[in-house]
Amino acid sequence: MKLISFSTKDGKVCAGALFKEENRVVDLAAAGYADSLAVIAAGMTSIEKPDIHPNYKLSEVRLHAPLANPPRVFAIGLNYREHAIESKMAFPEFPVVFFKLQTAIVGPGDAIVLPKNSSEPDYEAELAFVIGKGGFRIPASAWREHVYGYTIINDVSARDIQRSTSQWSLAKSFPTFCPMGPAIVTADEVADPHALKIGLSIDSEVLQNSTTGELIFKIPDLIEYLSSITPLLPGDIVSTGTPSGVGMGRTPKRWLKQGESVTVTIEGLGSLTNPVVAE
Repeated sequence: MKLISFSTKDGKVCAGALFKEENRVVDLAAAGYADSLAVIAAGMTSIEKPDIHPNYKLSEVRLHAPLANPPRVFAIGLNYREHAIESKMAFPEFPVVFFKLQTAIVGPGDAIVLPKNSSEPDYEAELAFVIGKGGFRIPASAWREHVYGYTIINDVSARDIQRSTSQWSLAKSFPTFCPMGPAIVTADEVADPHALKIGLSIDSEVLQNSTTGELIFKIPDLIEYLSSITPLLPGDIVSTGTPSGVGMGRTPKRWLKQGESVTVTIEGLGSLTNPVVAE
């Protein structure tokens, strides 16, 4: 199932299921789900009788971030070897964890707004997974029991702000700095999340091109590590890190610019495109 958040002409945001091959959206509000977080908490991963719910054509709806109110967005830094090298940093012995604030989340098609107080806005294509069943001190061997699904995140970063302190979260949490979507693809539809092509382009220029097989700490490692410190909750998002090719690692540096369009594509999850505007 592809879990989405969408609105129609009335503007109310509802949880839905996207049947892209049939060009339709099934409204899950009629089934009693207030939002996507409620769907995830209930463990719903399929619709047996989609026709009993209100249906819309995809062209009739606006897509939003598939999960706008996660309990937390954990993000993992330096989790691809080549990205650590281009960042001139040692491979981490333990996952490098920071947070992106909920107020940074936007959906497909929403603008990335470049803030006035940063001159070095960067892009980062990332695979994210969403926790379904929560838990504390989860063994790596049980990781599949706790993953609800997968989505795309662009971990937009203000590099000058990031370098000004040892803490990264604020530099990565400006409003609009967490584009997400277009859907959360449930885990049963992704055979191996560690074998997916991942890439990013700005307009027609390909800047990142890798596979999730290059992750240093893979999903079982991250679930075991994070849950050894804090209980994971249904709806928690973990963005697993970015491959090489980010603007900071290029010569000359390559920052986001007003008027560009950024697209992140992950095999099996679709594409996430956002225009870039200035504050």
